[in-house]
Amino acid sequence: MVKSLKNNWLYFIGILFLCVNLFFTYKDFYFLNLLPIALLVAFAGFFALDKLFLFVVFCTPLSLNLEELNIGGVGIYLPTEPILFGIMLLFLYKQLFGTIKRDSRIVNHPITLAILFNLSWIFITCLTSEDPLISFKFLLSRMWFIIPIYFFGIWYFRKGVKNMHAFLWVYIIPLTLVLLVTLVKHASYGFSEEIGHWIMSPFFKDHTSYGAVIALFFPIVVSMAFDKEKTPITRSIIFVILIIFSIALFYSSTRAAWASVFGAGMVYLLFIFKIKFKYLFVSGLLIGSFIAVNFTEISYMLNKNDSEHTTENFSEKLESMSNVSSDASNLERLNRWNCAIRMFNERPLLGWGPGVYSFYYASFQAPGDLTIISTNFGTGGNAHSEYLGPLAEQGILGILSIIILVIIVFYRASVLYIRLDDKKLKRLVMMLMLGLVTYFTHGVLNNYLDTDKASVPVWGFIAIIVTIDIYISNNQKEKVGKVLSKKNDNS
Repeated sequence: MVKSLKNNWLYFIGILFLCVNLFFTYKDFYFLNLLPIALLVAFAGFFALDKLFLFVVFCTPLSLNLEELNIGGVGIYLPTEPILFGIMLLFLYKQLFGTIKRDSRIVNHPITLAILFNLSWIFITCLTSEDPLISFKFLLSRMWFIIPIYFFGIWYFRKGVKNMHAFLWVYIIPLTLVLLVTLVKHASYGFSEEIGHWIMSPFFKDHTSYGAVIALFFPIVVSMAFDKEKTPITRSIIFVILIIFSIALFYSSTRAAWASVFGAGMVYLLFIFKIKFKYLFVSGLLIGSFIAVNFTEISYMLNKNDSEHTTENFSEKLESMSNVSSDASNLERLNRWNCAIRMFNERPLLGWGPGVYSFYYASFQAPGDLTIISTNFGTGGNAHSEYLGPLAEQGILGILSIIILVIIVFYRASVLYIRLDDKKLKRLVMMLMLGLVTYFTHGVLNNYLDTDKASVPVWGFIAIIVTIDIYISNNQKEKVGKVLSKKNDNS
């Protein structure tokens, strides 16, 4: 009797939901269709959080932006960002109530401290923001990337190297599918460069973010393709993936992505020839300081006219990377950078507020900086730089917090690579580091950490490096220490 009543209630609820959903669908309201999926995701969150973590990584290359699709007018990526928000809440809950034990080694790690410093300063500048609502939304979105991918990621990765490879593969497989679809569509238009600026839609907003993510994973795929320990069949499959990545990178027409991959190759050679880090650091610091001090003069000298320039020739594309006198995209980038500098000059300490650049830069455009693709209303987007954006929005400590984070990540990854004895782990750390080199080099010209496509792999790569640094390399040192102590006792 009781079982019969329970079954009848289930049938009643199911039929009721179906009728209500049909009614709302008839009224052009489709979001109720997502309720069963949301319940399934919630169930996975409570009982299989690690599986949900991999699921959201898998969905990232396939996610769609509602704003780009003109649905709801909200700039949120589905299904990834709502799931990431849920994972963040669940992880914090489990941390507070002891289900997942807190590890002081994670909190005290230099990379974690750099991340916390960056988040803390973002919070402070939210309080003084020109538009606090937008700024706190920016902070919240940054947190739902960092907490699930970095902090929960470390907890997931410390279970074994297999989990690290699983993270990479569940992103690479759907990304390869996106690249294939894009290449097929692009081929139908004869691989036209103009078409190539939007052909990756709806999965990527434009060709620059598309190229940046391809470049980010390019060293990983290269490493896997030349791993002699893999079976011939596996290597053959990975070689096919490498070919797809190479063709997609070429036809992305993203010059910054090409340059970042070249830069990663140069960094790899520096490690092969064992050039000391201090020389690289001093050289980079001197070059960066010179550019920063003379930025206005350099941009003024280079920026002479705003006639648009496009080309189908590969060598001319490469030359146009430094051609800021006639290439419209380069000129507009200089316009955004100059606006960021002017905004910083007006509010050097606290900035205008996280995430507000695109709403306020219009009034800082100088007539001589305007290009044929500039907008008088400042609707063109962000500052096109992971460094100058925080400078304008969060002041001097904003850019310093990013630079410090980048320096610490590469320093710790470099030391870890040198310290490790296991060749597989050394290869993994090197390729992750080179992937991050492509992104943070690309970050001089563009910024995508506010999107799931870039944030998930970037924070994931950093989390893997920290995990190896804390749990695996330390275990190796302990084992070596025990062996040495035994030898001393025997002697």
